[in-house]
Amino acid sequence: MPPAGRPPSRRRASSQQGRSQDGRSQDGRSREGRSQQGRSQDGHARKRSATPQRRRNDRPARQQRPQTAAQRRAAEVNAKRPRRAPRDPEAERAKIESRTLDTWIDEGSLRDEAAGAASRAATSPRPAPRRRRIDPDTVSEIESDVRDPRRAAELTSRLGLAQQALDRERFDDARRLASSLLRSLQNVAAVHEVVGLAAYRTGRWKQAASELAAAQSLHQSVELLPVLADAYRALRRWSDVERIWSEVREASPSQEVLAEARIVAAGALADQGDLSGAIRTMGRSAQVPKRVRDHHLRQWYVLADLHDRAGDTLEATRWFKRVAEHDPEFVDVLDRLRALGR
Repeated sequence: MPPAGRPPSRRRASSQQGRSQDGRSQDGRSREGRSQQGRSQDGHARKRSATPQRRRNDRPARQQRPQTAAQRRAAEVNAKRPRRAPRDPEAERAKIESRTLDTWIDEGSLRDEAAGAASRAATSPRPAPRRRRIDPDTVSEIESDVRDPRRAAELTSRLGLAQQALDRERFDDARRLASSLLRSLQNVAAVHEVVGLAAYRTGRWKQAASELAAAQSLHQSVELLPVLADAYRALRRWSDVERIWSEVREASPSQEVLAEARIVAAGALADQGDLSGAIRTMGRSAQVPKRVRDHHLRQWYVLADLHDRAGDTLEATRWFKRVAEHDPEFVDVLDRLRALGR
């Protein structure tokens, strides 16, 4: 039956017209016509309500694209893989709470790493002495570079904060604070010094060497030379290490600074495989002073370590014992003696 609202076909219309002439009712329509019209309306309503569902059911399956070889293999693997059982939250929570962490320790590698770290701690130069306040010469340099007194005071305060962070071993904070001052105070040696020392203490050798060299070019400080030499040593710039070692000897600094520079120079030779040259460089440190200080212990430790690396266990034991006699807790001296069987 055609949907309501659409005109019936000609053949259907003529048939209905013939029936209406034989049995027309008072309202101008036959009983049969009314009954048929009602059936047509009910049937159309049923058809309209069932059409969407029938269309969905009778819709042909969408043609799938052919799978690639990788997709077919993935489908085969997924088909063979057993289905996971539904998760039980209570069981999973109990499993997590009862879990224990396995600890695996390779004593050999840890021992080697500890010995290397201790040796590095003993052979690295000590940081520059702490500064409780900014040097007056530095304040004058800032005021001469910055004409605005208020701006100069602000930059001076920020430099003081960077120095305090360095003294408290907050090296990343010190480097960040001082680096922000480089553009405004690029001619102030103290700014380059703080950035260089903070970079050195965090293992940023290239930046440390660059900033400490810049500080030296603006203001000579023999106390910074051993640190600069050690940064060059880490970068394997052997000629620069030797040059600074010569500068320190010519400057005739304090015994502490001379000892630090000697340690770095000997370490650079040892890094290049010249252990005998490194031992000769440390030769003067063999003297025993009336008053033993920290830099003496550091030199004796380095000398003992060099002899140990060279295979001379007797000399290594001798110098490690000398260190232990004055400070048994110095670095890992007792462990080194036990490793030597002493």
